[in-house]
Parts: sequence; C-alpha cells; structure tokens
Amino acid sequence: MNAVSEHAKLPVVVVAGLHQDERRRAVDELLDCCADALVLHHDLRDASRGIVHREVREAEATLGRTTAALTNDCPCCALREDFLPALLRLADHGRHRLVVVELWGGSDPHPAVELIAESEVGDRRMADSVELAGVVTAVDPLRLIGELSVSDDLAEHGLHTSADDARTRAEALAHQIEYATVLAVPRAGAEGDTPERRAGLAMLHQLHSTARTVRLGAGALIRAALGGFDVAAARDRVNPAIALLPQEHDEAGVATLVWERRRPLHPARLYEALEQLVPAAQRSRGRFWLANRPDLMLAWDAAGAHLAVEECGPWLASLPDATWDLYPPARRAAASLDWHPLHGDRMQQLSFTAEGLDIDGITELLDSCLLTDTELLVGEPGWKALPDAFEDLLDPIS
Repeated sequence: MNAVSEHAKLPVVVVAGLHQDERRRAVDELLDCCADALVLHHDLRDASRGIVHREVREAEATLGRTTAALTNDCPCCALREDFLPALLRLADHGRHRLVVVELWGGSDPHPAVELIAESEVGDRRMADSVELAGVVTAVDPLRLIGELSVSDDLAEHGLHTSADDARTRAEALAHQIEYATVLAVPRAGAEGDTPERRAGLAMLHQLHSTARTVRLGAGALIRAALGGFDVAAARDRVNPAIALLPQEHDEAGVATLVWERRRPLHPARLYEALEQLVPAAQRSRGRFWLANRPDLMLAWDAAGAHLAVEECGPWLASLPDATWDLYPPARRAAASLDWHPLHGDRMQQLSFTAEGLDIDGITELLDSCLLTDTELLVGEPGWKALPDAFEDLLDPIS
C-alpha cells in the first residue's frame, strides 16, 4: 500500500465472526499483509456486568488496553462514545495505513458499520476522516450447519453483547454472514475437501451468493477486504421489505427453496404449522402477509429453530398513490413491476435453506396454509374477522 497523504482518509475494515479462531486468523492476516496496520477490538466478555474492554494492537505488540462502563447496557453506545473517538484520533495522527475493527463474537456488523459510516463525533463527521474499505465475516464451514441447527443463546456461550441480549448463536451467525461482502474461511485440512466441508461451503454460498469467499492463508484476503463497501446497498440487502432472497439451488446436499404465492395466508393454519416449518430449515427468511392483517408486510427471520416475526411497514397497495414517494425507489419499482390486479404488491416470498431440505413437504405444508377458494371469496371484511393467532408475536389488531 502506498504511503498515506496528509489529507487521505483512514481505511477501516470491519471483521466479524462468531468463530473466534477464524476471526483472529483473518485479523492477523490483514495485519501481516499491511505495514502500519492497527487493530481496535471491543471485548464484551464482561457485558453482563456492564463493562467493556478496548484493546489496541499491532502485529507484534499490544499498544494499550482500557476498560469502560457499558453505557445504558448498550454496545452501540459504547462504540459511539469510546470507539469512534479512538478512530478519529488515529485518523488525525496519520501514522497508520489501515485500521482493522475486530468485533466481539456475537456482534452484528450492521449497526457497527452504520455508526462508522454515518455518525458524528462532536462537530465532526466520521465519513470525513475514515473510509469504510470492507466488511469481512470469518467462519468455519465445518461448524456452520451444526450451529445453524440449534437454538443455543449467545449468553450460554459468553458471546452476548449486553445483559439483555437474547439472540441465539444461529441468529447472530446468519446475520453476520448475510451482511458482509467478504467471507473468510480456513483452508481445507490434511483430510482434504471432505463432504462436511463442501456442505458448509454450499450453505455459505446459498445464504449469501454475492459475497466473495476467500481462503485464509492464500494471500487473497487483503485485496478482497479493501475492495470497498457500499453501506446503502448493504442496508437494502438485509432490509426484509426489499431484500433479494436466495435463489433456488441444490449443491452438496444443501438446498434452497423459494416459495412464492399471491393469495393470503390463514393466520390460524400458519401459526399451527410453525412447529413444523421453523425447524424444517437451518435458515429461512422473507416476507409474507396474513389475511386478517392485509395492509401489513411481515418479515420472517428464522435460524436454529428460532423464529422472529416483525412488522416492516405497509404494503404499498394499502396506501394512497400520493404517499408512494415516501418510500425508497427500489421499493416502489419492485411493487410496480410485480403488481397483481387483485392483491397489488402483496406477496408471499419465503426462502428455506437446509441440508437435506424436504422441498415437497415444506411446499405442501405452506400451500395448505393459504386461504381456500371459498375463504378467498369472503373478501377483506371477512378475512379481518379471522382469529388473530399471531397476537403473541405481533401487536394486537386495534
């Protein structure tokens, strides 16, 4: 890398990963490949006690360690109040060509990246002094499918980010993979490219087909990590209202099903089917609509047999045309291109990815949850009178 000029922005690469050994290898490789590189690491092992540790190190030595209170039990607050000022000081010094931000094991890179890209510290914009060069998630493909198959909490393994962090390991792992644009994996061991490893790599590819997968130790990580990162595009990629879902695929025993239908789902039948649907795949996500909530787009986010259902705004079909300008162009374009004469932009779009996926069984079960022809003819007034089976997952209908 060329010497940094007086006015150049400081390049920053964010490295995430639930798998500590792989994450640390990725960080060390970036340090080894770039002279005058530095690592900032927020250690949240004492998050439950309201304490955060910050470590600053180079390839050969630790330069400093500090301890601070985890303000408001909020890891993002700690990043804003402690981490960002440290980044600005490093940028002002102009002595380093690269800063690698190593996140804690259970940390989601999305909020950290947004803070670095969009925050102000005092009267200074972070974006004026630092440049987000890349986001890397390090992962061991041999562990991936197993860890996406269980519902262990992060806290059970000491990987949580605050006392009230109730996420599962599977949830954190899936989100880390799907947000990054570079996935760093270890090279095959002495036993070679085993079926287990091939399945794990197939799972990675199907969860995030546009990410670049690089092998640690092959010399390709530094170039991939410095390839640039589009914060707005990443935000859209994980926004359930407009995200492109994985495509149907089948490789090394891992398959992805994309289920798309137009008619609404019966709330009670779908709720009863969750017990079978959620554990049927290591990862499933998408958007859907319920007959008794016809105006509301719902997000489906499941990993490790744990499902989160969240509201993600109205379907545009439920809004006056004059309000469409309030929504992103990508959302409006998608709605217009795929408009249905009866249901507008309302659509069921769910993807399921798993080793040994029962595609026919999932499809049959989901289809059985749709309104029948007779139920469809009742119309929205009758649909809204259906039992509100999702009341415990969503706000009650007013």
